Order: sequence, then structure tokens, then C-alpha cells
Amino acid sequence: MRHGKKINHLGRKTAHRKAMLANMACSLIEHKRINTTVAKAKALKQFVEPLVTKSKEDTTHNRRIVFSKLRQKDAVTELFREVAVKVGDRPGGYTRIIKLGNRLGDNADMAMIELVDYNEIYNADTPKKKTTRRSRRGGSKPAAAAPVVENTATNEEEE
Repeated sequence: MRHGKKINHLGRKTAHRKAMLANMACSLIEHKRINTTVAKAKALKQFVEPLVTKSKEDTTHNRRIVFSKLRQKDAVTELFREVAVKVGDRPGGYTRIIKLGNRLGDNADMAMIELVDYNEIYNADTPKKKTTRRSRRGGSKPAAAAPVVENTATNEEEE
């Protein structure tokens, strides 16, 4: 039985794994997206998202907790100043993992992990969701589509 074996050890000892995740998290905060293997990306997602949640409330206590995990002062500063402002209204789900295929040398599954609010390509075409929902149970039906008017330039040429 695998009770209590939630964490992926990534084939490393505890100190190596924690240092690697801290360095990858600092790189993610600095560059906003990084390429890595799928397993490391999933482990990094579990490592980073609680830190981003802590950064929403800028207190000395939260800064010290995040610094104890990240171990880089510049990354903590950028997380609390820039990243927390952008994700302030988002209720979780701060990172996105996009699978990229297999690595050329050893055929490992590769992925790109990025901070969601920093990708303009995905966020540009999705409009803001409406907050109000109305049911049409007893109300009027939607209006019929307007008749299509053909191009007037073609009508003038025929005459």
C-alpha cells in the first residue's frame, strides 16, 4: 500500500530535491516560463503555487516563509511586488503546464511551465466572463437573426 507517498522524489535525495525545486521556482518567477521535464514541472507546480498564494498578502511573516523556501532575496522581492499584483484576483491555478514532446537525447517527456497571467497569447482572445447568469425558462426567446444583406457594390456593377 502506498499510504503517505504523495511526493514525487524525482530520483534525488531530500536536500538535492529541495534545492532543485527552489532554483527552478526562482527561475520561473524571474523568466515567467521555463522548459523542463513533465515530472519536474508537476513537482514545481505543487511547490510554487502555495508560495504565490502567500505572496498575495504582503506581510513580514509571509515574506519570511517564502524566503525560507526560495532562498533568493531577489526572487522573493519580484514575487511579492510584480507577480502578486497580477494574480491578486485569481483564486488559485497560477501556473500552466504545456507538453512539448520528447527530448532528442534521451526521449524524456518535456513540458513548458509558465505563470498564467504572463502569457498574452492565451489571455488575449479569451474575453472576461460575465458574472450574471439569467435563465430563459419563462422569459422571451432570443430574437431571430437579422436577414443577410448582400454587398451593395456588386448590385451597382450589375446595373
